[in-house]
Amino acid sequence: MNPRVALTVEQLWQPAPGGSGTYIRELVTELRGRTPLVGIAARGHTVAPEDDLGIPILTSALPRPALYEAWNRLRRPRVPGRPDLVHATTWAVPPRRGALVVTVHDLAFLRSPDHFTARGNRYFRRALEITRREADLVIVPSRTTADDCVAEGFDLDRIRVIPHGVRVPEIAPGPAARIRERLGLDRPFVFWCGTLEPRKNLPVLLAAFERLAAHSDLDLVLAGPTGWGDAGAELSRWSAGPLRDRVHLTGRLTVEELHVAYAAARVFAFPSLWEGFGMPVLEAMAHGTPVVTSAATSMAEFTEGAGLLVDPHDPDAVAEALFRAAGPDHDDLSARGLARAAGSRWASTADQHLAVYRELV
Repeated sequence: MNPRVALTVEQLWQPAPGGSGTYIRELVTELRGRTPLVGIAARGHTVAPEDDLGIPILTSALPRPALYEAWNRLRRPRVPGRPDLVHATTWAVPPRRGALVVTVHDLAFLRSPDHFTARGNRYFRRALEITRREADLVIVPSRTTADDCVAEGFDLDRIRVIPHGVRVPEIAPGPAARIRERLGLDRPFVFWCGTLEPRKNLPVLLAAFERLAAHSDLDLVLAGPTGWGDAGAELSRWSAGPLRDRVHLTGRLTVEELHVAYAAARVFAFPSLWEGFGMPVLEAMAHGTPVVTSAATSMAEFTEGAGLLVDPHDPDAVAEALFRAAGPDHDDLSARGLARAAGSRWASTADQHLAVYRELV
């Protein structure tokens, strides 16, 4: 049976859709035509041609803030029509109509509550309680997030671990050369991308690069917007230090610029203390760029054997791994990463989601 599924797509019209937006878009792309889908969104969103999902969109009479609060506090309004199930793809959880599936990407608001506003923490905690009480099944992208959910009172038999897939664009030589010139990527470099925030562990990466720089000609390129915490102050110190000409801050990159940087990098470094999944690591692997990331995290679940896993608290270990990935182990790690990423397809992710839907109906 192919169930009728109503899924939330509102995240695509957030100012920064992020990894959740990629997940929603890829899931819809793979599932449409295989099972009846309808999207759920708030009033006032606009759909550009490149954002057309190819499925009907049910638009609420409420704007986003009011819709989210009504779902979160009142469990109203219900999804119109008669879907077999509702799939909440983020913490915006509509009232159940038929079965209810919720995707929990991470529990960041519990791990680091000081990184969220008081209002945001209240909202996420209510959404967590709604999910724990009402969801028939919960989808998570990693065993790490599954363990976090179990620790918060979810029954393990209600959780389905479905890793994300990856899809990266072909890099055309002409545009890539222009982007590299514009960004000043004219030397071999270690690449990192993300939001500048404490869990990204940039002070350790910078300390590791200081050790690496004494024995290599590599630069360090950091891409992403400023978030919170002490990473900005640490980078300000570096901007006046002796290696200031070898550490480059690009700010937020476009999708095209980001993938050019992935492909051009000698090594991709991602020593985060924790992630719900760690999509940048898989994207770098899909470009054939060797990766260095953190042991005992969600990234290790798909990187072990195809990248170098290190203690993210140890700058010496990170520096040694960067040296190996840039030098003697480069080609082997590149081949292993490409092979591992080739097996991480969004089509497989969608297959497993469809199996969850069918399981419920």
